Amino acid sequence: MKKYLYPILLVVFGGLAAAIFFFKKPAVRTPEFIERQGSLAAGKEWLNTKAAIEGLLAKLRSNPYDQKSRLLLAQAYMQEGRVTGNHPYYDGAATELLDQVLKAEPENFEALCCKASLSLTQHHFAQGLGLAEQAVKLNPNSGFVYGLLTDANVEMGHYDEAVKMADKMNAVRPDLPAYARVSYLREIYGDMPGAIQAMDMAVKAGYIGLEQTEWTRVALAHLYEVSGDTAKARGYYQMALYARPGYAYALAGLGRMAAARKDFPMAIKLYQEARITVKDYAFADELTDLYRQNGQPDEAKKMADESIDMLANAAKEADSNEQMGHYADRELAYAYLKTNELDKALEHAKIEYARRPDNIDVNETMAWVLYKRGQYAEAHKYMQVARRTGSKNPVLLGRAGLILTKLGKNAEGQVLIEKSLKTAPYLNPEVEAEGKKLLAVAAR
Repeated sequence: MKKYLYPILLVVFGGLAAAIFFFKKPAVRTPEFIERQGSLAAGKEWLNTKAAIEGLLAKLRSNPYDQKSRLLLAQAYMQEGRVTGNHPYYDGAATELLDQVLKAEPENFEALCCKASLSLTQHHFAQGLGLAEQAVKLNPNSGFVYGLLTDANVEMGHYDEAVKMADKMNAVRPDLPAYARVSYLREIYGDMPGAIQAMDMAVKAGYIGLEQTEWTRVALAHLYEVSGDTAKARGYYQMALYARPGYAYALAGLGRMAAARKDFPMAIKLYQEARITVKDYAFADELTDLYRQNGQPDEAKKMADESIDMLANAAKEADSNEQMGHYADRELAYAYLKTNELDKALEHAKIEYARRPDNIDVNETMAWVLYKRGQYAEAHKYMQVARRTGSKNPVLLGRAGLILTKLGKNAEGQVLIEKSLKTAPYLNPEVEAEGKKLLAVAAR
């Protein structure tokens, strides 16, 4: 009997090995986190965040099919993208994790919401709207999903629908994100006192020092800026910086306050500090203007080129991957205007317009590019759409006034230019310079 036992055992073990080889699940890759640097690594917040991320990574190493931990890790990476500005890495990592979750659980509500949120961050607005609409069918009682629907409809230019979604969000759960959405919509519709009131409620609903709270406080400061109250704006930027030391967006806000005083060296210093902390092309873009105003044309060109490179790389990735990569054509249009590459500016403005022709900001971009090309009548058509919600943004009003003046509608145009210059001229040096020039000619 024994002489037959070994061959039988070999056959059994061979069969087991083959079964393991053919039927075992493939290994699932889990992207690692990146250590924070500089001031972002200081304090307990990063230590707590790092410990939480390491704990989730350990769980996934122990059980690669723990979808709850994978979802929590994706959410942690999304927040790291916000905090560090390293969206190219963290958005990609989070997308990879969420796709793994959704492959295993196609109707995972939280994963769908997170994927929608990432799509909006990457400016894939139509995709984000579709995912949010898919998610709300699974859970119509979530305030978070109505926030996503609000944001997506705003970006697509569906403002009436965005208001309905914001109302539903506040009915389900009135909190910091809900109040902030109300504020943004009120600003879009030109109700600046109402926007300030709602954003103040959002700030008070948050925990002091958290990134979300201080982001909201910075947004409140900016509302005071565009209302012409630089004293209150400065106070809120300082509060945000005190509550969250080194916070890049508070530093940038204080940089604008320095620019409003014509203290360009201080403004440059503050923006440089912000750039060291967070990767955001907007800092390079605004530094371009500041260097020009400070009589440093070489540095201005360097910043303009750097801004274009950052945006072009993101756009290139988006063009090659429909699911990933930051659509940046609207931003590129403005960046190319600063280097006087008007054909490229128009090319990218048209690409963005084709994606979302109803959005007021996109129409403003088209109008301003056409204005810079001397196509004033065509620019006016887009500017009329851009102003259809009644926004009182001073840069928008200034641009609209310049276009009207070029069309010979001097009285109407001058009223808008004067209002823009009286409120916050420093927000756009080009509009300020051209507006003052036209008003001086009209006064002769």
